[in-house]
Amino acid sequence: MTADPSSPADAAAQVATGSTAAPPTTATTPRRTDSQGHGPEHGPEHGPHQARGRTVPADPSAGPPTGSPPDGSGGVLGRHYRALTLGIISVVSLIAFEASAVNTAMPVAARALDGIGLYAFAFSAFFTASLFAMALSGVWSDRRGPLAPLFSGIAAFGAGLVIAGGAQNMGMFVAGRGVQGLGGGLAMVSLYVVVGRGYPERLRPSVMASFSAAWVVPVIVGPLVAGTVTEHLGWRWVFLSIPVLILLPLAVMLPALRKLPRTAPGPDGGLRHILASRRSLLALAVAVGASLLQYAGQHPSWFALLPAAAGLALLAPAIVRLLPRGTFRAGRGLPTVVLMRGLAAGALVAAESFIPLLLVTQRGLSATLAGLSLTGGGLTWALGSYVQSRPRLDAHRERLMGLGMALLATAIVLVPLVLIDGVPVWTVAVAWTIGGFGMGLNISSGSVLLLKLSRPEEAGSNSSSLQMSDALGNVAFVGVSGVLFAAFGGGSIAAAGTASAGAADAAGAATTSHPAAFLAVFAAMAVVAAAGAAVAGRLRPKAGRGPASA
Repeated sequence: MTADPSSPADAAAQVATGSTAAPPTTATTPRRTDSQGHGPEHGPEHGPHQARGRTVPADPSAGPPTGSPPDGSGGVLGRHYRALTLGIISVVSLIAFEASAVNTAMPVAARALDGIGLYAFAFSAFFTASLFAMALSGVWSDRRGPLAPLFSGIAAFGAGLVIAGGAQNMGMFVAGRGVQGLGGGLAMVSLYVVVGRGYPERLRPSVMASFSAAWVVPVIVGPLVAGTVTEHLGWRWVFLSIPVLILLPLAVMLPALRKLPRTAPGPDGGLRHILASRRSLLALAVAVGASLLQYAGQHPSWFALLPAAAGLALLAPAIVRLLPRGTFRAGRGLPTVVLMRGLAAGALVAAESFIPLLLVTQRGLSATLAGLSLTGGGLTWALGSYVQSRPRLDAHRERLMGLGMALLATAIVLVPLVLIDGVPVWTVAVAWTIGGFGMGLNISSGSVLLLKLSRPEEAGSNSSSLQMSDALGNVAFVGVSGVLFAAFGGGSIAAAGTASAGAADAAGAATTSHPAAFLAVFAAMAVVAAAGAAVAGRLRPKAGRGPASA
């Protein structure tokens, strides 16, 4: 979902680098630091430019496809970019449809496989595998270009669906979800690199707006289609039919991607070296650590303290080294872009997770109506992403991100007003349309800004950092919200709400619950969103600093 396009490029060198920095040069001496602020030990792993004992030209694929107009005239759907744009939209739509459709079929699949006890792991397997794949895709894209990780990711994504759809037990099903996560992580990060290398800077905001727009229809249609297929054909066909859709993005995208100049790999550009790279090993530590923490969370006992401690010991130091230096202190430029992604995504998902429960248990709505209250946010998200892509707003991208976080904070504050008698329940729907618009401004602008602040050979690693911040923000703030909810009596609320909703008496549940549980969650997430708005002033690097020192 992403960069700040300036005026149309008026020099081929600017287009080739994907920024307004100096023209590409050859690299014979390792640089002192990279754009993430890492030291010399980090540099050699960031691309073929640092090839041992020889001079390698700067990345030749960091620009539009061969034969494309350097200024991006004609737009993203113009003759030169149409196939590439439609291919990207197809891939994102496929991933979005899978997310909504599979989530709908998941409960039926778990019951059919007698695997309710492993239900949570069907989700966590996808998440932990994607964490590792995101970092791997970044290194792979930087060293060999985005084509190999992109198509490997699409293939793995399809293979995981087939494994899950044909699973004979829950263990096999969870393994299939893990393979899906590998594919999704590889594909999404490499798509960012395709945007950075395949389009001039002026067109990138429009491309990132299409990322958001590609989610709208699948999120609305996916549950309906999946529910119908599950009821009439069986849950397996939800998984087994989606791989057929992979043929469309492959057919549309492949010719356009072949026009991108190939990246010349260095002597350490083989897959074995990529897997053994420092960044890939750190990502593996994060994935294993997250898995151990999730296991401990699913088995609350004194014995769970050991895997919890081991998971934290693996995850904490590894994630600090994977994200740009200065991320957790809001360092100027790139670190703050990455930090704000985690704050925005985490605050939104954590708050959104409790809205249906609030409406069902406190205001007596059905589950369907409670879910519909969130749909407006998806539509305005796409609208906000479109607005940020307007050329006249290019110079205000940092302010757009701050405004987006402020709108999200406002939306989260408005939601718990429905706990007050007399406040109409449609207040939540209005609030979430405001929050969705803010997310569209923030997420898409952040992705665009990241590409602007990244050297071409580091776009993959930096894009993976952005995606990892998103995923970790979700996990961290959803976890914090769960702890707050339980601490203020939320356990009894959930139990009473579920029972009373089944008896069509959800209103009665409100009399036995305490609104403090919901207030604690929404107040905390509003503070998180407000903190994101407060650090927006640090998005712009210091004067005179380009991507090399952001």
